Amino acid sequence: MSNIELMEKALPVAPLKIAALDSCKELGQKVNNYIVQFRKDTRKESLDSPLFCNYQSDNYLISCRCPRFGSGEAKGLLDETIRGKDLFVMVDVCNYSLTYTVNGHLNHMSPDDHYQDLKRIISAANGKAHRLNVIMPFLYESRQHKRTKRESLDCALALQELADMGVSNIITFDAHDPRVQNSIPLHGFDNFNPPYQFMKALLRAEPDLKVDKEHLMIVSPDEGAMHRAVYFSNVLGVDMGMFYKRRDYSTVIGGKNPIVAHEFLGDDIRGKNVIIVDDMISSGESMLDVARQIKERGAGRVFVCTTFGLFTDGFDKFDEYYNAGYIDRVITTNLTYLPPEALEKPYFVAADMSKFIALIIDAFNHDITIGNVLDPTDRIHSLLEKHRAGIPF
Repeated sequence: MSNIELMEKALPVAPLKIAALDSCKELGQKVNNYIVQFRKDTRKESLDSPLFCNYQSDNYLISCRCPRFGSGEAKGLLDETIRGKDLFVMVDVCNYSLTYTVNGHLNHMSPDDHYQDLKRIISAANGKAHRLNVIMPFLYESRQHKRTKRESLDCALALQELADMGVSNIITFDAHDPRVQNSIPLHGFDNFNPPYQFMKALLRAEPDLKVDKEHLMIVSPDEGAMHRAVYFSNVLGVDMGMFYKRRDYSTVIGGKNPIVAHEFLGDDIRGKNVIIVDDMISSGESMLDVARQIKERGAGRVFVCTTFGLFTDGFDKFDEYYNAGYIDRVITTNLTYLPPEALEKPYFVAADMSKFIALIIDAFNHDITIGNVLDPTDRIHSLLEKHRAGIPF
């Protein structure tokens, strides 16, 4: 039975409300529009029942804000009641475009600031919501997921703090290491991946792309991204290769051991188009080095697919590599803030995740299985059939 059929037979847990923080306003609005449409198209026969009095609405978003005092301190405010509601709080901890003033000095909001604002909105809900759910596409501190030497375990601490504040479910995407959920074993933690959205965006941008063993190959830029590449290659039925990073463990630069070289393991790439898949582009240095080496090994077109495009060092290096012919497309999701200049780049493609998030929220609100949402295999196969048959999607 499909999720849509299950939803039409299930009661919602409680009336749905979405609190999209300023960092996530645009994505939140898109998600809201999809849910409005889903529920207008529903075939429920009992919508006149009191149980469904708030089911269909033109807006599920609530007004919330975190104003700041002159000292830089803030407070969370909800402008309407959320008593008895199934509340989903959306936050993008990577949105550095927002600013605030401290004693007249301008500050850009850091992940720490966004995380504090999330806690303020949860605190403002003050135990009145029927259920609290957090949608945090980029998991806060997910890169600090394990301890080596004398270090803090920031991601685990944050998850435990949210659980202690009454959060029932934490929904994230492509967590750097999903095993961080072990820190809150009795609470809901769901980690979704966007391979279907990647392929949809790529095939729309490159309609002539041949998806078969002779023409395409998946490459993991390091051993950490292997599971993504293995899944991709198996679903698409193509070969896979991997680079591993040789690091200098005797020195630390910028908080990490510098990469000495990227070594490749895999079949001959010559003449094949290549998809490099990873969870994020930070500075992009290591991803671009991998793309250059692939191209120098005789690859055709090179496509970079990454869930989070942070671009912490800007786009100059990407422009340089694109003009040199090392990369053909860079595909990232809109789960985190993308600077306007990214959308103007000839090589950049954004994979829209708003409909996917809307489906997740709707499924959670009805308390039904999300197995079909978690596993995109069937949808990817259906997409490939349409692509090969020349049917628009």
